[in-house]
Amino acid sequence: TMEENNSNADCQTFSEYKGICFPTSIQTPESLQYSEDFDVRDDDVFVVTYPKSGGQKGTTWMQEITTLIVSGGDLTPVKTIPSWQRVPWVESITGKKYLENRPSPRLISTHASYSIAPKKLKEGKGKAIYVIRNPKDVMVSIHHFSKFAQFLTDMGTLEECFRNFVSNKAQLTGGSWFTHVRGWHEHKDAPNIFIISFEDMVKDLRGSVKRIADFMKRPLSESALDTIAEHCTFSSMKKSPMANYSLVPNNWLDHNVGTFMRKGAVGNWKSEFTVALSEAFDTVYAKKMEGCDLKFVWDV
Repeated sequence: TMEENNSNADCQTFSEYKGICFPTSIQTPESLQYSEDFDVRDDDVFVVTYPKSGGQKGTTWMQEITTLIVSGGDLTPVKTIPSWQRVPWVESITGKKYLENRPSPRLISTHASYSIAPKKLKEGKGKAIYVIRNPKDVMVSIHHFSKFAQFLTDMGTLEECFRNFVSNKAQLTGGSWFTHVRGWHEHKDAPNIFIISFEDMVKDLRGSVKRIADFMKRPLSESALDTIAEHCTFSSMKKSPMANYSLVPNNWLDHNVGTFMRKGAVGNWKSEFTVALSEAFDTVYAKKMEGCDLKFVWDV
C-alpha cells in the first residue's frame, strides 16, 4: 500500500525522542525534556497545534488572538514584538531563554504530542488551546512548507508527502497527525483543555475569539472583540512582519521560494489532490481514526 511503501520515513535531518521525530536544528533531546518537565504556572496558556494546522494561520493566528485577549484588544504587542517572542515555543532550543524568567501571564506555543506534552499541564495546571484542521489541508500546507523551510527535507511530490504524512515516523515536529490529534482529543473533556477547529475560526472569527476569551477567563468588551476580529483577518496578518515570519533569515526560511503565510484557506486540498490520492487518504484516515469520535466540519 501507499502507506507501507514508505522509504522516506527514516529520520534524516531528524532525530527521535520517545518515538517521535524532531528536527535537530530547532530542537534537542534536552529541549524536549525541558518541555516535558516545564514548570507550568496556573495562569500559563499553551497554544497547541500539529505543525501547519492552518499553521501559517492556525498557530500564528492563535498566537495573535491570545496575545490580544491578554492585552484586552491593545494592538501594541502584536505590532512591536514578533510572534515567536510573544508566544515562545517551549520545546525549541530557545524555549528556556524566552520562558524561564518571563513574568506571568505567559503565552506558550507547542507542537508536542500529548505523550510528551508538559506533565504539569496534563495534571491540570495551566490551560491548553488545541487547534485542529482538516488533515488534507494540513498535508498540502506541509508539502509547500517543506520546500520553503531550510530545516526540513523537501518532501518531493504530493504523493511522496502523503507517504511521509501517514507514516508513524512522520518527519515533523509533532510526529504522526493521527496520533497527535487522537492524543489531545481523548482529553477534550479535561477542564483545562479547549479544542477548536481552524474551520470554525474561519466560519465565525468573532464568535471564536469570544469562546477562547471565555475559556481563558478573560472576558472582553464588545469593542475589544471587534478590534481583535478585525486585526486577526488573514489579509491583515499576512501584511504584518511581526506575524508573517518575513523577519526570519533566508538560511531558515527561503523567502525566494515561498511565503510563510500562503493562503490560510479551507478546502485548498481539493485543487491539489488527485481523486486517487484523496481516496487513499480516506482509507488510511478511516483505519487510523477508528473509534475516535472526532466530529468536526471540515468544510465551510
